[in-house]
Amino acid sequence: MTDVRVAAITGAAQGIGERIAEVLREEGFELALFDRQPMKEQEGLTFTGDVTSETDVAAFAGAISERYGRIDVLVNNAGIACISPAEETPLTLWRQVIDVNLTGPFLLSQALGRQMLAAGQGSIVNIASVAGLFGVADRAAYNASKHGLIGLTRTLAAEWGGRGVRVNAVCPGWVKTPMDDASQDEGAYGDDDITDHVPLGRFAAPDDVAQAVAFLADARRSGFVNGTALSVDGGWAADGSWQSLRLGARHRI
Repeated sequence: MTDVRVAAITGAAQGIGERIAEVLREEGFELALFDRQPMKEQEGLTFTGDVTSETDVAAFAGAISERYGRIDVLVNNAGIACISPAEETPLTLWRQVIDVNLTGPFLLSQALGRQMLAAGQGSIVNIASVAGLFGVADRAAYNASKHGLIGLTRTLAAEWGGRGVRVNAVCPGWVKTPMDDASQDEGAYGDDDITDHVPLGRFAAPDDVAQAVAFLADARRSGFVNGTALSVDGGWAADGSWQSLRLGARHRI
Protein backbone atom coordinates (compact mmCIF):
# COMPACT_ATOMS: atom_id res chain seq x y z
CA MET A 1 0.00 0.00 0.00
CA THR A 2 2.83 2.39 -0.89
CA ASP A 3 0.51 4.82 -2.68
CA VAL A 4 -1.47 5.75 0.43
CA ARG A 5 -0.84 8.12 3.33
CA VAL A 6 -1.38 6.78 6.84
CA ALA A 7 -2.31 8.81 9.92
CA ALA A 8 -2.31 7.55 13.51
CA ILE A 9 -4.56 9.36 15.99
CA THR A 10 -4.76 8.80 19.74
CA GLY A 11 -7.86 9.57 21.80
CA ALA A 12 -9.95 8.94 18.69
CA ALA A 13 -13.12 7.59 20.30
CA GLN A 14 -14.85 10.94 20.84
CA GLY A 15 -14.60 14.71 20.74
CA ILE A 16 -11.63 16.32 19.04
CA GLY A 17 -9.95 13.02 18.17
CA GLU A 18 -13.03 11.63 16.50
CA ARG A 19 -13.39 14.74 14.34
CA ILE A 20 -9.68 14.72 13.45
CA ALA A 21 -10.13 11.15 12.22
CA GLU A 22 -13.11 12.15 10.08
CA VAL A 23 -11.28 15.11 8.53
CA LEU A 24 -8.09 13.19 7.79
CA ARG A 25 -10.12 10.42 6.19
CA GLU A 26 -11.76 13.06 4.01
CA GLU A 27 -8.23 14.23 3.14
CA GLY A 28 -7.45 10.76 1.83
CA PHE A 29 -5.54 9.24 4.74
CA GLU A 30 -5.82 5.64 5.86
CA LEU A 31 -6.33 5.64 9.62
CA ALA A 32 -4.85 3.90 12.64
CA LEU A 33 -6.88 4.85 15.72
CA PHE A 34 -5.85 4.38 19.36
CA ASP A 35 -8.00 4.85 22.45
CA ARG A 36 -8.47 3.26 25.85
CA GLN A 37 -12.20 2.84 25.21
CA PRO A 38 -13.87 0.98 22.35
CA MET A 39 -14.37 3.02 19.20
CA LYS A 40 -17.19 3.16 16.73
CA GLU A 41 -16.85 0.94 13.69
CA GLN A 42 -14.25 2.59 11.50
CA GLU A 43 -12.50 1.83 8.27
CA GLY A 44 -8.85 1.16 8.99
CA LEU A 45 -7.02 -0.06 12.07
CA THR A 46 -8.46 0.41 15.57
CA PHE A 47 -6.48 -0.40 18.69
CA THR A 48 -7.65 -0.36 22.30
CA GLY A 49 -4.85 0.45 24.70
CA ASP A 50 -3.19 2.83 27.14
CA VAL A 51 -0.92 5.59 25.78
CA THR A 52 1.13 5.44 29.00
CA SER A 53 1.96 1.76 28.42
CA GLU A 54 5.18 1.21 26.49
CA THR A 55 3.95 -2.30 25.67
CA ASP A 56 0.65 -1.07 24.22
CA VAL A 57 2.37 1.67 22.24
CA ALA A 58 4.88 -0.79 20.80
CA ALA A 59 2.06 -3.15 19.83
CA PHE A 60 0.20 -0.27 18.13
CA ALA A 61 3.31 0.72 16.18
CA GLY A 62 3.83 -2.89 15.17
CA ALA A 63 0.23 -3.25 14.01
CA ILE A 64 0.57 -0.14 11.85
CA SER A 65 3.78 -1.43 10.29
CA GLU A 66 2.26 -4.84 9.63
CA ARG A 67 -0.94 -3.49 8.09
CA TYR A 68 0.30 -0.49 6.14
CA GLY A 69 4.08 -0.71 6.00
CA ARG A 70 4.37 3.04 6.62
CA ILE A 71 3.30 5.92 8.83
CA ASP A 72 3.03 9.50 7.58
CA VAL A 73 1.27 11.40 10.37
CA LEU A 74 0.92 10.99 14.12
CA VAL A 75 -1.62 13.07 16.03
CA ASN A 76 -1.08 12.91 19.78
CA ASN A 77 -4.55 13.91 20.91
CA ALA A 78 -5.28 11.70 23.95
CA GLY A 79 -5.44 13.74 27.14
CA ILE A 80 -7.22 14.20 30.45
CA ALA A 81 -8.26 17.28 32.39
CA CYS A 82 -7.53 18.10 36.01
CA ILE A 83 -9.15 20.95 37.90
CA SER A 84 -7.72 21.08 41.40
CA PRO A 85 -6.01 23.73 43.55
CA ALA A 86 -2.27 23.08 43.50
CA GLU A 87 -2.04 22.66 47.27
CA GLU A 88 -4.79 20.03 47.20
CA THR A 89 -3.66 18.02 44.15
CA PRO A 90 -2.58 14.53 45.23
CA LEU A 91 0.63 13.15 43.79
CA THR A 92 -1.20 10.20 42.22
CA LEU A 93 -3.41 12.60 40.22
CA TRP A 94 -0.43 14.77 39.24
CA ARG A 95 1.40 11.71 37.93
CA GLN A 96 -1.64 10.44 36.06
CA VAL A 97 -2.09 13.74 34.22
CA ILE A 98 1.61 14.02 33.35
CA ASP A 99 1.69 10.40 32.21
CA VAL A 100 -1.31 10.67 29.89
CA ASN A 101 -0.74 14.20 28.58
CA LEU A 102 3.06 14.21 28.25
CA THR A 103 4.62 10.77 28.66
CA GLY A 104 2.06 9.24 26.29
CA PRO A 105 2.92 11.63 23.44
CA PHE A 106 6.61 10.99 24.07
CA LEU A 107 6.14 7.21 23.81
CA LEU A 108 4.04 7.49 20.65
CA SER A 109 6.44 9.97 19.07
CA GLN A 110 9.37 7.73 19.92
CA ALA A 111 7.80 4.53 18.58
CA LEU A 112 6.32 5.96 15.39
CA GLY A 113 9.05 8.58 15.01
CA ARG A 114 11.56 5.77 14.51
CA GLN A 115 9.54 4.60 11.50
CA MET A 116 9.25 8.13 10.14
CA LEU A 117 12.99 8.76 10.57
CA ALA A 118 13.80 5.54 8.76
CA ALA A 119 11.59 6.69 5.87
CA GLY A 120 12.99 10.24 5.95
CA GLN A 121 9.57 11.87 6.15
CA GLY A 122 6.62 12.41 8.46
CA SER A 123 4.60 14.87 10.49
CA ILE A 124 3.78 14.75 14.20
CA VAL A 125 1.03 17.03 15.53
CA ASN A 126 0.64 17.32 19.29
CA ILE A 127 -2.66 18.60 20.68
CA ALA A 128 -1.52 20.96 23.42
CA SER A 129 -3.65 23.85 24.72
CA VAL A 130 -3.66 27.57 25.37
CA ALA A 131 -3.04 26.33 28.91
CA GLY A 132 0.42 25.44 27.62
CA LEU A 133 1.05 29.08 26.71
CA PHE A 134 0.10 30.76 30.01
CA GLY A 135 -1.13 29.92 33.48
CA VAL A 136 -4.73 29.10 34.44
CA ALA A 137 -5.56 28.81 38.13
CA ASP A 138 -6.45 25.43 39.65
CA ARG A 139 -4.83 23.49 36.81
CA ALA A 140 -1.23 23.00 37.91
CA ALA A 141 -0.92 19.44 36.61
CA TYR A 142 -2.77 20.09 33.36
CA ASN A 143 -0.90 23.33 32.63
CA ALA A 144 2.46 21.72 33.40
CA SER A 145 1.68 18.80 31.10
CA LYS A 146 0.73 21.09 28.22
CA HIS A 147 3.71 23.41 28.73
CA GLY A 148 5.84 20.26 28.69
CA LEU A 149 4.16 19.04 25.51
CA ILE A 150 5.00 22.30 23.73
CA GLY A 151 8.59 21.94 24.96
CA LEU A 152 8.70 18.37 23.65
CA THR A 153 7.29 19.58 20.34
CA ARG A 154 10.01 22.19 19.91
CA THR A 155 12.78 19.82 20.95
CA LEU A 156 11.73 17.08 18.53
CA ALA A 157 11.30 19.66 15.78
CA ALA A 158 14.89 20.77 16.32
CA GLU A 159 16.19 17.21 16.58
CA TRP A 160 14.24 15.55 13.77
CA GLY A 161 13.49 18.36 11.30
CA GLY A 162 16.79 17.88 9.48
CA ARG A 163 15.92 14.20 9.00
CA GLY A 164 12.58 14.92 7.33
CA VAL A 165 10.18 14.73 10.29
CA ARG A 166 8.26 17.90 11.14
CA VAL A 167 6.82 18.29 14.66
CA ASN A 168 4.23 20.93 15.55
CA ALA A 169 1.58 21.59 18.19
CA VAL A 170 -1.98 22.87 18.03
CA CYS A 171 -3.09 24.89 21.06
CA PRO A 172 -6.90 24.94 21.24
CA GLY A 173 -8.84 27.24 23.49
CA TRP A 174 -11.94 25.88 25.19
CA VAL A 175 -13.67 23.35 22.94
CA LYS A 176 -17.20 22.01 23.24
CA THR A 177 -16.50 18.33 23.98
CA PRO A 178 -17.46 15.75 26.63
CA MET A 179 -14.37 16.91 28.58
CA ASP A 180 -15.80 20.44 28.70
CA ASP A 181 -19.21 19.11 29.69
CA ALA A 182 -17.66 17.23 32.61
CA SER A 183 -15.80 20.33 33.80
CA GLN A 184 -18.94 22.46 33.62
CA ASP A 185 -20.94 19.77 35.44
CA GLU A 186 -18.43 20.12 38.29
CA GLY A 187 -19.21 23.85 38.43
CA ALA A 188 -15.74 24.89 37.29
CA TYR A 189 -17.05 27.55 34.88
CA GLY A 190 -19.99 28.46 32.66
CA ASP A 191 -20.33 29.25 28.99
CA ASP A 192 -20.16 33.02 29.57
CA ASP A 193 -16.82 32.69 31.35
CA ILE A 194 -15.38 31.45 28.08
CA THR A 195 -17.33 33.32 25.43
CA ASP A 196 -16.90 36.67 27.20
CA HIS A 197 -13.13 36.21 27.09
CA VAL A 198 -12.75 34.97 23.49
CA PRO A 199 -12.62 37.82 20.94
CA LEU A 200 -14.57 35.69 18.45
CA GLY A 201 -17.25 35.24 21.11
CA ARG A 202 -17.67 31.47 21.01
CA PHE A 203 -16.18 28.15 22.01
CA ALA A 204 -14.03 26.32 19.51
CA ALA A 205 -15.64 23.37 17.76
CA PRO A 206 -13.79 20.08 17.25
CA ASP A 207 -13.72 20.87 13.54
CA ASP A 208 -11.74 24.06 14.17
CA VAL A 209 -8.99 21.97 15.71
CA ALA A 210 -9.25 19.20 13.12
CA GLN A 211 -8.79 21.61 10.22
CA ALA A 212 -5.64 23.01 11.82
CA VAL A 213 -4.33 19.47 12.24
CA ALA A 214 -5.08 18.71 8.59
CA PHE A 215 -3.03 21.75 7.57
CA LEU A 216 -0.03 20.72 9.68
CA ALA A 217 -0.31 17.09 8.56
CA ASP A 218 -0.05 17.95 4.88
CA ALA A 219 3.48 18.69 3.66
CA ARG A 220 2.05 20.29 0.52
CA ARG A 221 0.50 23.06 2.63
CA SER A 222 2.83 23.27 5.62
CA GLY A 223 6.08 21.71 4.47
CA PHE A 224 8.19 24.52 5.97
CA VAL A 225 6.26 24.75 9.23
CA ASN A 226 8.21 23.05 12.00
CA GLY A 227 8.34 23.59 15.76
CA THR A 228 5.35 25.93 15.93
CA ALA A 229 2.62 26.10 18.57
CA LEU A 230 -0.44 27.15 16.58
CA SER A 231 -3.16 28.80 18.68
CA VAL A 232 -6.70 27.80 17.68
CA ASP A 233 -8.39 29.84 20.38
CA GLY A 234 -10.43 32.61 18.74
CA GLY A 235 -7.83 35.15 19.89
CA TRP A 236 -7.82 34.22 23.60
CA ALA A 237 -4.03 34.23 23.96
CA ALA A 238 -3.70 37.46 21.97
CA ASP A 239 -6.18 39.52 24.00
CA GLY A 240 -4.70 41.32 26.98
CA SER A 241 -7.73 43.56 27.48
CA TRP A 242 -9.54 43.77 30.80
CA GLN A 243 -13.10 42.50 30.77
CA SER A 244 -15.03 45.77 30.41
CA LEU A 245 -12.72 46.91 27.60
CA ARG A 246 -12.98 43.54 25.85
CA LEU A 247 -16.77 43.44 25.93
CA GLY A 248 -17.08 47.14 25.14
CA ALA A 249 -14.96 46.75 22.01
CA ARG A 250 -17.06 43.79 20.91
CA HIS A 251 -20.31 45.77 20.99
CA ARG A 252 -18.94 49.05 19.69
CA ILE A 253 -20.69 50.38 16.59
